[in-house]
Amino acid sequence: MSKFSALLGLSVLFAAPTFAADTDAQVRIVNNSSWDIYNFYISSVDTEEWGPDQLGDDAIASGDSYVFRKIPCDAYDVKIVDEDGDECVVSAIALCAGSESWVIEDDALLECQNAE
Repeated sequence: MSKFSALLGLSVLFAAPTFAADTDAQVRIVNNSSWDIYNFYISSVDTEEWGPDQLGDDAIASGDSYVFRKIPCDAYDVKIVDEDGDECVVSAIALCAGSESWVIEDDALLECQNAE
């Protein structure tokens, strides 16, 4: 189980890829927490800077989900920022040639935020 799923208590479900490139990944974020997710950053583990906010002007409201498609095969650091500005950072998540679903729950999100 990845560090992300271990720290956040995410349930990881693998399904057949639904995109063109054989090495691209797809991740569906299901926000079952009590807080809206305002920012979602990913960065290759080889980079010290965060990439752009993957949500742009969007947010993942409590009870909603969001799908990130065509993520190039790599190992990533991930940072989630909720509506209160609380951050959860998880390092070295391998994404490659698959489809995953990450479910964010209150307890796991709070535990991750307190671990920093």
